[in-house]
Amino acid sequence: MNLTKYFLWLATFAVLGVIALSQLAIPSVVAFLVGLAGATLVFLLTSQNSSSQQQSQMATTTLYVGNLPYKANESNVKSLFADYGEVFAVRLMKDKRTGKRRGFGFVVMPEADAQKAITELNESSYMDRTLKVRVANDPKNPESDSSQFD
Repeated sequence: MNLTKYFLWLATFAVLGVIALSQLAIPSVVAFLVGLAGATLVFLLTSQNSSSQQQSQMATTTLYVGNLPYKANESNVKSLFADYGEVFAVRLMKDKRTGKRRGFGFVVMPEADAQKAITELNESSYMDRTLKVRVANDPKNPESDSSQFD
């Protein structure tokens, strides 16, 4: 939760607290401390939920999908992978000069579902083609192939 939302929650909680506690004979210092503790509790609970949601959203895997039929489009591939989990993105590569598909692409899905998709779809037949599905190499950190130095 960002700071602006926190202050809005704090102001709302303070106004409600003033209204509720004005009916009771409680010193204003005690009322202020109760309100501050309540607002802090609300902030901590909501920030923990949002941080856990962000972590689950970040745990994705990009899969390389090779030997795709040239007539397959993004929605076809998304439907194929959706059987194994949520699909966040599909990107099919095209030739820059001709604009035609190159027969491979990338699918982004949750890390937990990616291995199931690889197991089920790698070497499977799709539109009369045998798919190649694996975890994509990270272009920012290409894995060094130590076998070329042997």
